[in-house]
Amino acid sequence: MEIAYVCEWEKRPKSNHCPSIPLVCAWSCRNLIAFTTDLKNEEDDKGLDNEKHTLLIDLSHMIHIIDTDHPWDVNSINSGHTEVISCLEWDQSGSRLLSADGDGQIKCWGMSEHLVNSWECTQSSSVDGDPIVALSWLHNGVKLALHVEKSGSTNFGEKFSRVKFSPSLTLFGGKPMEGWLAVTVSGLVTVSLLKPNGTLLTASKSLCRLRGRVAVADIAFTGGGNIVVAATDGSSSSPVQFYKVCVSVVNEKCRIDTELLPSLFMRCTTDPVRRDKYPAVTHLKFLTRENSEQVLLCASSQMGSIVECWSLRKEGLPVNNIFQHRSPVVGEKQPMILKWRILSATNDLDRVSAVALPKLPISISNTDLKVASDTKFFPGLGLALAFHDGSIQILHRLSLHTMGVFYGSSGSSQRVGEEPTIKRQRAGGPTLHFKALQFSWTSLSLVGVDNHGKLHMIRVSPSMGQMLDMNTLLRHLLFLLEYCMVTGYDWWDVLLQAQPSMVHNLLEKLHEEYMRQNQALQQVLSTRIVAVKASLCKLSSATAARACDFHAKLLLIAISSTLKSLLRPHVLNTPDKSPGDRLSEICAKNTDTDIDKVMINLKTEEFVLDGPPLQSLQQLIQWVGDFVLYLLANLPNQGSIVRPGFGFLRDGASLGMLREMLVMIRIWGLLKPGCLPIYTATSDNQDSMFLLFRLLTKLWLCSRDESHPQDPDETLIDECCLLPSQLLVPSMDWLPINDGVITKIQSKHPLRLQFGKPYTLPGVNPNAQVEVFRSPASQRMDHLRCLHLGISPTEDSKACTRCGCVTMLGSPNKTNAMRQWEQRWIKNCLCGGLWRRIPSTLT
Repeated sequence: MEIAYVCEWEKRPKSNHCPSIPLVCAWSCRNLIAFTTDLKNEEDDKGLDNEKHTLLIDLSHMIHIIDTDHPWDVNSINSGHTEVISCLEWDQSGSRLLSADGDGQIKCWGMSEHLVNSWECTQSSSVDGDPIVALSWLHNGVKLALHVEKSGSTNFGEKFSRVKFSPSLTLFGGKPMEGWLAVTVSGLVTVSLLKPNGTLLTASKSLCRLRGRVAVADIAFTGGGNIVVAATDGSSSSPVQFYKVCVSVVNEKCRIDTELLPSLFMRCTTDPVRRDKYPAVTHLKFLTRENSEQVLLCASSQMGSIVECWSLRKEGLPVNNIFQHRSPVVGEKQPMILKWRILSATNDLDRVSAVALPKLPISISNTDLKVASDTKFFPGLGLALAFHDGSIQILHRLSLHTMGVFYGSSGSSQRVGEEPTIKRQRAGGPTLHFKALQFSWTSLSLVGVDNHGKLHMIRVSPSMGQMLDMNTLLRHLLFLLEYCMVTGYDWWDVLLQAQPSMVHNLLEKLHEEYMRQNQALQQVLSTRIVAVKASLCKLSSATAARACDFHAKLLLIAISSTLKSLLRPHVLNTPDKSPGDRLSEICAKNTDTDIDKVMINLKTEEFVLDGPPLQSLQQLIQWVGDFVLYLLANLPNQGSIVRPGFGFLRDGASLGMLREMLVMIRIWGLLKPGCLPIYTATSDNQDSMFLLFRLLTKLWLCSRDESHPQDPDETLIDECCLLPSQLLVPSMDWLPINDGVITKIQSKHPLRLQFGKPYTLPGVNPNAQVEVFRSPASQRMDHLRCLHLGISPTEDSKACTRCGCVTMLGSPNKTNAMRQWEQRWIKNCLCGGLWRRIPSTLT
């Protein structure tokens, strides 16, 4: 383990230094992190007499949200909570957040205008004056299993399988109902259900007949749709109680049924040596939210802690001797009961300040763990404990054996068995320690919030300190990239482990695995794999140009599908194939270089559209025309330095797509000449579209068979050399270099960042960020609308958190066709990344 970056507040806030104030942190599957601090910020205020007074602004009631690639761009929400926030919980999509406080207030937060740095409260519920100790969204019934033993399989369906799992509550037709469940300190369970019309159904009920104090609790789900709540009053000598909770809707009212389940006493309380040593239960967590049969307990004192792992098992009920000689009834089975059994326990530890459990859904039966050990696949096997001396230990989540140690003060980590080099400071110990800790969704990163309000991003090596050869490490990273592709989770934390030297091999292996999938799955994942490849290419300067190609391919696919969707069959009885499919089929069969002869074979009446939609899409059509001209003009330079566009010259599928669009545009140009792309030609009688289609077809014929591509002949290269003298070749505006930290933390040295202050490399002018493929003073682009914004845009804009694509927040278009194009990207970028608002000066 090693620190990737540390982000601190620009104005050093003062800590409340109150150990009783909890800090909470939550990491979503879209790589958004929400956290709280226990800080008070000093601000100067001028009163009526113009004298300065120092105000203490309490930050403990604020929620701070960042995306991991731009941690400085923090959005601090004035939550309106009147007490300290005790729980934060992301939903399964990673786009909504629940917060709860010590006054029983629960709030649901959603993105305003789908921007990660703009949030608003959409719903709220409360149990007045009753502090919330546990909070969770209801389960939506989606559960995926990750099979480590089949990581070598060629089929994604074998590596990652859907597990039968029932939602906590269903609407008509089996659709999962949304809502949340919370446990209060007085022993109440409260449920809020989101009805389809946006209203809330709320109900509360005591966990059991005799209500008692609940100091620590956690929530898990069963495959049958039930909810299990674990609760304790905070004393290690008291039992840890388990309850089954069933939620239903009867006569438009929420109904809650509870049932007591087998309970347990911690082992340390039955040990005569430790009976009074650890009086308080400080942490109680189910090992996974979909497994209510394994639980982790931590008991602490002021001096230290002990951790125990328990499992619920079925055991035969022993029969009294009187009944053993009775002749058994045919088919009678021994009665079974459920009983908690301890799996493992640690020795005496330093005092635990925070616990983090992995989210990777690997099975944790003994057989699966042996397979994981044989394959040396360690992500998801370890849980993290943070201690008051500033260190973190990774323990095996069943055996609780130490897998790795991290010392926060020195930023170093060690493998198990090595002598600790800084044992020297244990007595004094650093005052800095983590009060909140969370694993990423692939368990390759940890985020921690310390008692000074700093946020630490920590790499967790997939080898867990073991010596792995490069091929094994690549196989593990590839496996996790595939998992992110299938689930839709963000792969930022996987990129954190990939070194520039690995990029080429990862790209090749990822493409090979993708091509082995069936056609239907390839179509589903077609854009996601392009986005993954683009992210990988940005990690290395040698492949930066290919990242531009992959982003251009995403735009090309989107424009192609949009233009084809405008085509309509001319008769009502819809044929087997859509006009777009017929266009693709005819263009694939017809190898003629004359665009007008290709048009003859098409039913041109299917291409008849009204003028306004065509004219409003002219900027997209212009991009296609410019892109074809740019590619052909750069064909003679393919042997030189790899520049953007190089990857298309042998991509038969993309060249075929461009060829289809040129045919469509040619037909539409007959109906509405104003929609045609505009070229600056040196001759008045130059038919630019005819010339470009002829050269493009020749290039497409060379790469049509991807298994046996051919080099372009000399005649084609000579004709492409003449293009700049016939047509003015445009300068394509490629995506800006990503300003996120992922490209800057490939070295082993941690970055020191500040909230609210964008990071730039030391000694580098932020306005001249090595823009290799574009001059710094060139026109800025709206990359989605393909519009020029000028050198210094004044419009409010938003940028993608993943690829850096920039587009205007407001729409300048009035026509339906262009508005439909804009609505496709209202929530996510072309690459699937989230949007964040940026000042106009940064565009």
